[in-house]
Amino acid sequence: MDSTTVPGAAQLRYALASDRRRALQGQSGWVGLVHNSRVFSIAVFASLGGLLYGYNQGVFSGVLSMYSFRTRMASAVDNPSTEGWLVAILELGAWFGVLCTGTLADKLSRKYTIVLAVVIFCIGVIVQTAAFEPSSIYGGRFVTGIGVGSLSMSVPLYNAELAPPEVRGSLVAVQQLAISFGIMVSFWIDYGTNYIGGTGVTQSEAAWRIPLALQLVPALILGAGILFMPFSPRRDSLYLWLVNKGRDDEALRVLGEARQLPPDSDLVQIEFLEIKAQHIFEQETSALRYPQYQDGSFSSKVKLAANAYLSLLSTRALFYRVAIGSLTMFFQQWTGVNAILYYAPSIFTSLGLTGNTTSLLATGVVGIVMWLATFPAVIWVDKVGRRPVLISGAFIMAACHLIIAILTSLYQKDWAAHTGAGWGACALVWIFAMAFGYSWGPCAWILVAEIWPLSVRGKGISIAASSNWMNNFIVGQVTPTVLTHLTFGTFIFFGVFSFLGGLFVFFFVPETKGLTLEEMDDVFGDRKGLAVADRQRQNDIADRIGLSTYSQGKPSITIEDDKENSTV
Repeated sequence: MDSTTVPGAAQLRYALASDRRRALQGQSGWVGLVHNSRVFSIAVFASLGGLLYGYNQGVFSGVLSMYSFRTRMASAVDNPSTEGWLVAILELGAWFGVLCTGTLADKLSRKYTIVLAVVIFCIGVIVQTAAFEPSSIYGGRFVTGIGVGSLSMSVPLYNAELAPPEVRGSLVAVQQLAISFGIMVSFWIDYGTNYIGGTGVTQSEAAWRIPLALQLVPALILGAGILFMPFSPRRDSLYLWLVNKGRDDEALRVLGEARQLPPDSDLVQIEFLEIKAQHIFEQETSALRYPQYQDGSFSSKVKLAANAYLSLLSTRALFYRVAIGSLTMFFQQWTGVNAILYYAPSIFTSLGLTGNTTSLLATGVVGIVMWLATFPAVIWVDKVGRRPVLISGAFIMAACHLIIAILTSLYQKDWAAHTGAGWGACALVWIFAMAFGYSWGPCAWILVAEIWPLSVRGKGISIAASSNWMNNFIVGQVTPTVLTHLTFGTFIFFGVFSFLGGLFVFFFVPETKGLTLEEMDDVFGDRKGLAVADRQRQNDIADRIGLSTYSQGKPSITIEDDKENSTV
């Protein structure tokens, strides 16, 4: 039974306050980004982590095709299976990295987790750049993967928590814009360095060592610069302010600076009180559910963290989010996007483009069109919504895969006599890249960054991101073998998964645009199944901290510390 139907039960007053906040908040899209220029600038800088991720994804496809690299690493690249491991070992490291990052992001803060990830990333890059044996590439890419995986989770998490609701999708989409920019830059750097010393037996090893080493530049800028960025207003600094008596005024000031509004504005006051109410509710819920783990000891904290992971599977509403997050990342990878990014030169060669230079040039176009296609997502995703973007992108990608499969089945035995069909297939690869760039690239990460409640957000995103990287690992490992044995069937295979991804979103994924991170509970929860006591406790908290007054359009008179009153 819903609490609003229970005699004597108060209506969910903080939800009414949220309605008023929505009426006060600014516009979405480009106008909203300009209005929130400070937050936008911080998010752009933090998204250097996305650039590292994208550059690392793209750079190795060109390196794999370089003569000097294949000569040096011949024992690893001459067999499709070992070549697949050479690529996919990074994704295995990234999978391990995101699983560790959930807890680290909560304990170290989002900021310092990004710094640690950069340090690990740089170690792996140095090992790869100095490699003379395949073992160094394997080891270096695994370590680099740990850093990349951690960044792939911590940066969207940081941006999502920093953003006001009306531009949250756009700011998280900046991450994908940075990823696609990194991919584009890496493709063209590969194309340029491919000529160092020549393109055949005279090619210098600098042709592949330089592109790998250049990853250090943005990594060092990010690692140093993030130290001067603010903490996440929802989990890092504000978390400390909420548990330390007398810090509410400072929290309001910093939140107001992030929103470029005075601390006493209704919008800042409501958002601050919403965050505070959610935090107090989770503290009280933890005390009710696990009273035996409230002594603050290390062992109790470990058990609370373990129970937080288990809670993701033990309740219907949270398990629904785990399924949505994990399956969204599953379908993102099985669109085949990383098969194209990792093995683009080989794919273009199989479509009739002869010569390493020509295939690298076509690969460079993939980077350009994917990057350009990401801009509409940044500008319009908070207006259009997540569902229409994901569904349309999935169906376009499926169509591209299937048409390429048809052309390849008809003409692969004699591309030289059917150059028009070959270029048509290449153009469809570019259209595929554009479709991914505006849809599943940014929107999948937006979705998994915004659906979790505060108490398990870091752990929830780590599970969804680990799904991304595990499936990325499988795709990278099997693609050389699949291309060798299935030829055009490879495109049918990925096309079917792209189509299924569109159906999955259509039938199972709710729309999440414009909601606060706290309101997401109502979208993914069964309202009639929520405990009346939980709703009443939320209302009581709203009354205690002054949030209830906003349900009637009235400002809060005072903000009192309720550390003593928040006990159960």
